[in-house]
Amino acid sequence: MNFFERVTGSDITKAMKNFDARVKNLPTEYQIAWTEIQNHLEPYGDFTGRNLIPILNLALELLELTSADGQTVEEVFNHDIKSFCVALATNEGVKTYRDKLREQLNRNVRKKLGELQ
Repeated sequence: MNFFERVTGSDITKAMKNFDARVKNLPTEYQIAWTEIQNHLEPYGDFTGRNLIPILNLALELLELTSADGQTVEEVFNHDIKSFCVALATNEGVKTYRDKLREQLNRNVRKKLGELQ
């Protein structure tokens, strides 16, 4: 990725268009599940959302493989797409804005406590 793509975000646009083209080949129930996955993973994105591209790719690959195997969305996610997204995001080490602020606060408290002792 070159500097221009990084600054303008065109790399993200290309990736999302690629995802959309792949999703169109999936059955309708999988397309609906893809929309839910995107919505549930959105809070884990950083300012640009660039950190979610690999995670979305993994989720889409799972949808493609299970669709090819003839499984239903219910069999794959057990009626709980939100828990799947939380597990996927936390296993990949994605941190929410709240997590980053919590770490910063803890770091500042440790620094202040170190100064007091």
